[in-house]
This record gives sequence, C-alpha cells and structure tokens, in this order.
Amino acid sequence: MSRDQLDNFVRLLKTSPSGAVFNPWWEVDRENDIDRFAPIIRRQQLRAYAQERLGRAKLVVIGEALGYRGGHFSGIPMTSERMLLHRQQQILVGVKPRRTSKPSVCPNGFSEPTATIVWGALREIGLRPHEFVLWNAFPWHSFDPRRGLLSNRMPNKSEQLSGRPVLKAFLELFACEQIVALGKIAAALLEELNVNAHCVRHPASGGAKFFRQQIARIVNKLA
Repeated sequence: MSRDQLDNFVRLLKTSPSGAVFNPWWEVDRENDIDRFAPIIRRQQLRAYAQERLGRAKLVVIGEALGYRGGHFSGIPMTSERMLLHRQQQILVGVKPRRTSKPSVCPNGFSEPTATIVWGALREIGLRPHEFVLWNAFPWHSFDPRRGLLSNRMPNKSEQLSGRPVLKAFLELFACEQIVALGKIAAALLEELNVNAHCVRHPASGGAKFFRQQIARIVNKLA
C-alpha cells in the first residue's frame, strides 16, 4: 500500500460522530492532553504502526471501541501509552514513541489491562509484533458524558453504524489469513459486514484465561 492510501485511511478517521465521542487523531483533549500537537503525535504513531504491518500481518484482532487508557492517548488501538513509553513489545519501528497525556494526570502514562493481556498473550504464543494488527469495530473513543473523557462506554447503534465504513476500509487494507473478534459485540459487528471471524472471550471481567486459550488455538493453526 502506498503512503497516499494510508493517508486516505487516516483521513477517513476524521469523520467521527457527534456527541460523547472523542477522536484522538483529530481532536485535542483540552483537559488531559499535553499540548495542542497531541493529535498530530497520535496520527504519526498510528501511521507508523500501520505501515510496519501492511503486507506482513497475518492475524487481525478486532475489539469493540477505543478506550481512554489505550488508544485515546497512544493513538494505537488496544495499545497503552505506558507500553509505548517503556518500549515494550517493539510496537513502533522508525518512530520515537511519545506520550500525549499530561504527566500531572498520569505520571507514568496510562496503562490499559486489555492491551497488556492481548499483547502479552500474542507475544507469548510466538507472534512477532508485525505479524498481528489490532483495531476496533468502533474506531473512536465513546465516553460517558457524566464522567468525562476519562471513562468508557459502549457505543450505541447509531455510533456503531457510523464506524462501519472505517472498519470495512481497515479490513480491505489488512486482508489477513485470520480475523479474531474480541467479544460478542465485535463479533456481531463483523457479522453485519459478512466477515468470517473467530469469536474469542474478551479478557476483561475474568476472561483472560479463556482468551489466552482460545487465541493460542487460532494462532497455532496459522503456524
């Protein structure tokens, strides 16, 4: 894929729905971002992440929606800022990872439990970072307006529908051998696109053990 195609995909992310939805690649979180250049940093990190995996990834893992502890500040789905800052898992190549949250908000950078479990499981199985790519059925961060931007909520039906073109475009860019849906909501959204995907247990709420077992069986088939 050319640089222009990747730029077109990133521009597609600009059209996020209104309401309690934060777009980390095109909006500034005025309460928590380190400065007004935060969206640019997140776009750069997303581009580097995607570019490294194009034509190389053989496994796609699709979650439900971007989380405030993960992609909201890292710019990369199911990947926490802390993982980037500590250079864990060799997530980015050719770009120096940078934080976008204020140190006063979270001194060591935000850490997302789901991100830690997913990355850890895939690396323990033996996959190299460029051999899998992570995304969300709803690509933006849906938050609870009563609790503010540092919260998560399930995107509603209308929001899910608005994210469908981005999900479709992503799956066209990463035509991998296997697609995994992380939980029933992601599985249902993929089914609406007539995408054949494995549904595995979401690692949250005590599901980590089952997730590791299920994802290991899928990856072993790839081998």
